[in-house]
Amino acid sequence: MPDVDKIKRPVQAEMELFDEKFRESMHSTVPLLDKITQYIIRRKGKQMRPLFVFLSAKLCGGNVTESSYRAASLIELLHTATLVHDDVVDDANERRGFFSVNALWKNKIAVLVGDYLLSRGLLLAIDNSDFELLKIVSTAVREMSEGELLQIEKARKLDIAEDVYFEIIRQKTATLIAACCACGASSVGADKETIAKMKAFGEAVGIAFQIKDDLFDYGSGEDIGKPTGIDIKEKKMTLPLIYALNNASAIEKRKMINIVKNNSDNPTKVHEVIEYVVKSGGIEYATKKMNEYKEKALAILNSFPDNEYRASLEHLVRYTTERKK
Repeated sequence: MPDVDKIKRPVQAEMELFDEKFRESMHSTVPLLDKITQYIIRRKGKQMRPLFVFLSAKLCGGNVTESSYRAASLIELLHTATLVHDDVVDDANERRGFFSVNALWKNKIAVLVGDYLLSRGLLLAIDNSDFELLKIVSTAVREMSEGELLQIEKARKLDIAEDVYFEIIRQKTATLIAACCACGASSVGADKETIAKMKAFGEAVGIAFQIKDDLFDYGSGEDIGKPTGIDIKEKKMTLPLIYALNNASAIEKRKMINIVKNNSDNPTKVHEVIEYVVKSGGIEYATKKMNEYKEKALAILNSFPDNEYRASLEHLVRYTTERKK
């Protein structure tokens, strides 16, 4: 599997400078707010979103500009704001193995911190007249919200058609990666066609990424670093389950939906659903679909000149579909 540190190498200097600029963008003169934002920064993950921004900018023929750094900061600020608000909505006490903001400082403060991060992102773009970047990212945030609401609406019946599933994950997950790639291209002055191409690339990667997440729910918990059956317990309709239900008899379909609806807290029953999905070919089907989107992303990259930035993005696509967690 491609190594993340190796993938980052062509833009390592940009990633390090971004860390400094991002800290500055979150700074506040209010001591409590500054304390919380510093806590958030210390919990940062692999920083895949800035990586997509900088590699896309380099791929599109330009040096990373101040606009590129602002694009990466804008995306991270708005994304972090949505995560803080999500934890409040979900009443989640942890994120990435750390206490969530709402767990440490309660819901009211967490909501206000999310609002602050959102406003910092908006002002960062407006103060520098980055209106194209703001349009790309704001559209992504709107689509993420629509995707969440569509999923909530459809999850009540637990009978989601495959085309609706793909629309949900396109909006919920893929649209943000698409925005990273489009912003990277836009920040170095790429033309509209190239920006659209990079957006399509990011969207394909994002969909492949989400299907890989779906597959984790059916693998060995020891192999993937997280327990299996979580999505079923949370009554989430994933692609392997949707395929299995679409190809089940009416009796089997009713039985499986009944388990997910009414017995999702019973480990034995959850395991029964997992076994049914595996036997029905749901894993193979989802893997096939994931690889189709992976190949679509790689085909778009192949239309660009062969260089270290394209190579890193290719490795990033493969990392997305080969990761263990």
